[in-house]
Amino acid sequence: MANLSPRPLSLRPAAPAGPPTASTVVELNVGGEFYTTTLGTLRKLPGSKLAEMFSLSAKIFTDANGRLFIDRPGTYFGPILDYLRCGQLPTQHLPEVYREAQFYEIKPLVKLLEDTPQMFGEQVARKQFLLRVPGYSENLELMVRLARAEAVAARCSRVLVCAVRTEEDAAHCAESLRVLEADKRLVVKFGPWKAAPVIKDLLDSVRMDIEARGYQVAYDYCSKKTFLPRLAACEYFYTFLFKWW
Repeated sequence: MANLSPRPLSLRPAAPAGPPTASTVVELNVGGEFYTTTLGTLRKLPGSKLAEMFSLSAKIFTDANGRLFIDRPGTYFGPILDYLRCGQLPTQHLPEVYREAQFYEIKPLVKLLEDTPQMFGEQVARKQFLLRVPGYSENLELMVRLARAEAVAARCSRVLVCAVRTEEDAAHCAESLRVLEADKRLVVKFGPWKAAPVIKDLLDSVRMDIEARGYQVAYDYCSKKTFLPRLAACEYFYTFLFKWW
């Protein structure tokens, strides 16, 4: 039977064979993905973290086969190289490439990606809206904790959510929230917020961000099985359904 016990990766400082130049060809192992490029490409943007990583004073490590090793996700390093080589912008996996461009401090690429419709919509429109929703990130964490707490021997979990855009909306929900509190029922409350997006936009963002964490989730108006709010408050209460299998 094969020995499957883990072994530490063998790393050692790279020993240059001679004075490196811009045309020096280097082989890279970026998180298990292999690339071949030149030192000049890696140093193309002085002042970037990537250029600093391959400066003469930097401590560079190699893997067991002598490739220069970078301990980062390798899948999205290719688009970084393509941009440095010929200015080519990626067309796929923009959020992931954007994250890596930020890490390597490839500032021109970061700016170009921020100007694409997809990233502009995410960074400027949606994220700026969510920053105006009090406690948004904390509420996401609470929803996930509540769903996981109900997951034992269950196919799905239900999390009750109350979303109110204005103070007037909140007033409509006050009595129903008091009933839930008296019954010791947990509800995650979003809002009010001062921004144009409506309640459905908020709920769609919640679903998107939870799905981005790998969960299978959907939402709908609160059913009688979960909670029956006062008539004037029905449009503010929703059930998020987490499916486990």
